[in-house]
Amino acid sequence: MTKRTFRVALVGCGRISSNHFDAISRVDGLDLVAVCDTSEERARAAGERTGVPAFTNYERMLREVECDVVTIATPSGLHPQHGVLAARAGRHVISEKPMAITLAAADDLVKACDDAGVHLFVVKQNRLNTTVQLLKRAVDKGRFGRIYMANATVRWARPQEYYDQAAWRGTWEFDGGAFMNQASHYVDLIHWLVGPVEGVMAKTATMARRIEAEDSGAALLKFRNGAIGVIEVTMLTFPKNYEGSLTILGEKGTVKIGGTAVNRIEHWQFADYDDDDKLVEAANTNPPSVYGHGHEPYYRNVLQVLRGEAAPDTDGRGGRKSLELILGIYESAKTGREVPLPLRT
Repeated sequence: MTKRTFRVALVGCGRISSNHFDAISRVDGLDLVAVCDTSEERARAAGERTGVPAFTNYERMLREVECDVVTIATPSGLHPQHGVLAARAGRHVISEKPMAITLAAADDLVKACDDAGVHLFVVKQNRLNTTVQLLKRAVDKGRFGRIYMANATVRWARPQEYYDQAAWRGTWEFDGGAFMNQASHYVDLIHWLVGPVEGVMAKTATMARRIEAEDSGAALLKFRNGAIGVIEVTMLTFPKNYEGSLTILGEKGTVKIGGTAVNRIEHWQFADYDDDDKLVEAANTNPPSVYGHGHEPYYRNVLQVLRGEAAPDTDGRGGRKSLELILGIYESAKTGREVPLPLRT
């Protein structure tokens, strides 16, 4: 008989952890059983908030806590290391984005989970926004006809104080820059919606923040289906987050999803009617932050997968695709040349 309730432990009690705690608490069938952070203060606060034991040693938590799943919300460069340890301990793995900051580390994580026979989930919660789901259906139904152009725009604000809050932020070893961290969901969305990329050219810059990686950049994509794409990213918007948007232009349709977090359909027009057109207004949301409302439906999918009732929304191999595109963007910006995809490994 399939197990109906699954115990979740979380490592990394920083900025994004609240979204995970709230989502897990709303999904009947998932129970948070432990939290862990190298900061005793953060671990204790998270434990008090959620009413579960708090640890400062990850391997000790894995040894002492009976759990089925480990959610990894640590600095990006540590996701593979922490995921491999969880997999070897027989736990399913949920990794925040990005799953790694190198393809080799991503492949190590995928292999460790395969070898252990556990699931690897990569959090791409913006795919589950009601607005994005409606757009995905339009693409899958062929409503655009031939897609000509696709654009992803991330105009957010991250002041120097944000980077100064943690030494790992903005470093190449543990984080990467605006493309790898803040805009990675948008890189994933444009890839997921429009299809594989065959080549990329990019420029990046560190213009105003004291960090190793970029605070701004732009990438020009050539998709395998012939479409052209642009990804524009900056963390320097004055005075606050302004826009997180997606636009698709095709021979039979034009759609723009905007707001601060692809949460509002700003334009929706097709040559031919579909009943989905009646759902446009109801799809709009007003999330409290740029993270949106997607973590809860993401965890619902995790639960369905663990119960054998569904396929993963984004598994390790799916998460690897957008990572490869980001690394292609970085290689192009570094070399000044167009970079073909897939990358040579």
